[in-house]
Amino acid sequence: MARPRVAIVIGSDSDWPTMEACYKQLAELGVPCEVQIMSAHRTPEKVHDYARTAQENGVQVVIAAAGLAAALAGTFAALTTLPVIGVPLDAGPLHGVDALLSTVQMPPGVPVATVGIGQVGARNAAVLAAQILALNNPALDAALKNLKRNQAEMVDNKNQILRERLSRG
Repeated sequence: MARPRVAIVIGSDSDWPTMEACYKQLAELGVPCEVQIMSAHRTPEKVHDYARTAQENGVQVVIAAAGLAAALAGTFAALTTLPVIGVPLDAGPLHGVDALLSTVQMPPGVPVATVGIGQVGARNAAVLAAQILALNNPALDAALKNLKRNQAEMVDNKNQILRERLSRG
């Protein structure tokens, strides 16, 4: 099995239904990844150990997902020089807005690339991670170009269907 190039880190197993979209998108692009459950608040030692050894274990990008106070991505960004992508999760009474603000508002020198809330953000995190990796990987760059082409074709097909419906009155 290939060493993981992307680490998907989630704060709880309840985050998996959202982050499975990220995992599947990476798999479709052929990017080896691993998934770990750890919490910045409940298992801080595990987070510290994993963040400090991720790069030597082959990880090149970290995708960290959390809801509510959403400290996981920021903790990783503080502990490693790897690119960190934060996915705010739709949890709690504020429906992810609190997680979005916690993830995006980092102090200078501790960047977290933050995507949208929920499953759309999870998929975008996967694509962004792949785009980072594709800078030095022509095969992955080709896979991303194919993904973009397929997305454009889907829109064109939907436009054609809409035009046909409209022409029938």
